[in-house]
Amino acid sequence: MPMQDEELLLRQMPHSVEAEQAVLGSILIDERCIPQVIEHLRPEDFYLRQNREIYETIYSMFSFSATIDPVTVLEHMRQNGVYDENNSRSYLIQLMDTTPTAANVSEYVEIVRDKALLRRVAETAGEVSSLVQEGTGTGHDVLEVAEQKIFALRQGRAARGLTPISSVILNVYDRLNELAASDSAVPGLSTGLSDVDRAISGLNKSDLILLAARPGMGKTSMALNILLHAGKYSGKSVVFFSLEMSREQLAMRLISNESFVDNKKLVTGKLNEDDWTKVAAAAAALNQTRILIDDDPSLSVADMNAKCRRVEDLGLVVIDYLQLMQSAGGRSYSGENRQQVVSDISRALKIMAKELNVPVLCLSQLSRANESRSDKRPMLSDLRESGAIEQDADIVMFLYREGYYEKDTENHNLAECIIAKNRHGETRTVELQWLPEYTTFSGIDRSHEEY
Repeated sequence: MPMQDEELLLRQMPHSVEAEQAVLGSILIDERCIPQVIEHLRPEDFYLRQNREIYETIYSMFSFSATIDPVTVLEHMRQNGVYDENNSRSYLIQLMDTTPTAANVSEYVEIVRDKALLRRVAETAGEVSSLVQEGTGTGHDVLEVAEQKIFALRQGRAARGLTPISSVILNVYDRLNELAASDSAVPGLSTGLSDVDRAISGLNKSDLILLAARPGMGKTSMALNILLHAGKYSGKSVVFFSLEMSREQLAMRLISNESFVDNKKLVTGKLNEDDWTKVAAAAAALNQTRILIDDDPSLSVADMNAKCRRVEDLGLVVIDYLQLMQSAGGRSYSGENRQQVVSDISRALKIMAKELNVPVLCLSQLSRANESRSDKRPMLSDLRESGAIEQDADIVMFLYREGYYEKDTENHNLAECIIAKNRHGETRTVELQWLPEYTTFSGIDRSHEEY
């Protein structure tokens, strides 16, 4: 072969003809291996058009539970308009002849997947490279695009364009089977408050959950409650972005929550022997969790997104709180329309929740509008600077304690979690008990001794 031809071949995108043929041959020899192949390979993972067309046919046949063998595959190829009179039948026979055994199908699949991933990395590198050549974006912008694209590859979600409903339905079936097999009463992560879980079906993947209240109502406490519970029982990494409190203050609050040692004692350090024992036990329990804290006060959504992408086995992101966040490009707020900034941030948060495929719990301040009403319970219109936050959030919860406004109220520590918007079900109010000395909430029907 002339030298130039060899060079041309080397410039081809990575692929393995043999592995692609062996996967298809294995399917035709033994249809029992089809579910295993379908689970790991998409039609676009095949590089050669002929192989891709055959696999596409098999993929759609599997979606509709059709019998798959060489004869039915040829028939469906005819119906799909990808049948070549001169070649298709002999090519299928060749595939079956050259495949030694269907037993090694997982190895063949792995080779095809790896070559497909290499091609996507090469495509992404090319896209990033052309962005640099264009010279229109800043280094920060190009880096953000590059990270996003690489993260999508890592998640196995390269921009695949339009997806047929049949393959989406396969994913839905998988999810339903997963839920049916699960012992959990709620599909999402538990908040640790069973009444709240029942009302919102737990914290679900790709949801943006907004927890809003006036200052002093216990927003951060509620968020830390949820973080602590998820950190202890989900087995996943949970991330807390604190734009208001320092890491040490947060750790102190978590120890108080976990140990039930009065927060004032922890702040002043006046602990007796029993308290020290409880604090040591709480610290040991917290050390077992994968709770990650970031207290950088100048973060934007893009920064948070970039940091979360690097976290292994992420389960939940909590942000305290929305109004303190920087706008997307790290610009300052002076001269900007504040409402537009908040609306950009909330949109970016929803996109981040979808991209990371985890629940994002974001805290938010409320305007003073409720202070002037006789019924001071918050409403959706009290969300500061924004109809956009209300629009982007899947769930909006308000915290309200009458005891905060009325000092002589009957139950001073009764709290209400008002679910004002809920894409997964009804809106209603859940009553909770506020335990001020431990800055924590509990269900109304049990005191903290039962923990």
